[in-house]
Amino acid sequence: METGTVMQARKTVAPGVSAGLLSLALAVTTPAEAQQVATLGVFQDWTAYTMTENGHKVCYVASQPKKDEGNYKKRGDIYALITHRPAQNQFSVVTVYAGYTYGSGATVTLEVDKNSFQLFTEGETAWAHDEMDKKIVQEMRRGSTMVVKGASSRGTKTTDSYSLRGVTAALQAIDKACNVR
Repeated sequence: METGTVMQARKTVAPGVSAGLLSLALAVTTPAEAQQVATLGVFQDWTAYTMTENGHKVCYVASQPKKDEGNYKKRGDIYALITHRPAQNQFSVVTVYAGYTYGSGATVTLEVDKNSFQLFTEGETAWAHDEMDKKIVQEMRRGSTMVVKGASSRGTKTTDSYSLRGVTAALQAIDKACNVR
């Protein structure tokens, strides 16, 4: 099994997404790298997008939690993404943004209905281990809720609850846009 650092290097940070989720524009990529983000559609609680990054097509779905809990005073944008990068042979990459910096070496628990998965973290981002991405996405397609539990670098515990309504249709849209079978 690969270490978190090696896997993190293989997982590219999510494409440009903006504040207010449905126009999410992560300032993770530089303006020269990211091109216009196009919305493929809003599917209940998930939105599908496509864009060009470094000359290659990227497709992703995004959602924000319906409920976020924790004893914090300030927190940034919170969202979950599933990304396809065909040119890098990366498909169904599960990424969660906490809106705060995770504690060093922290793990995050992602639950889909009654199935639990451990994610590794770097900064304010959590990823599934490569071998778990497809399994999580399969569970998301079948499930109704997703709960993400983590802790900040200050020890503040959070619980974010997502609806999975529309995730299957949104994933079908990005599968088609990025020619994923």
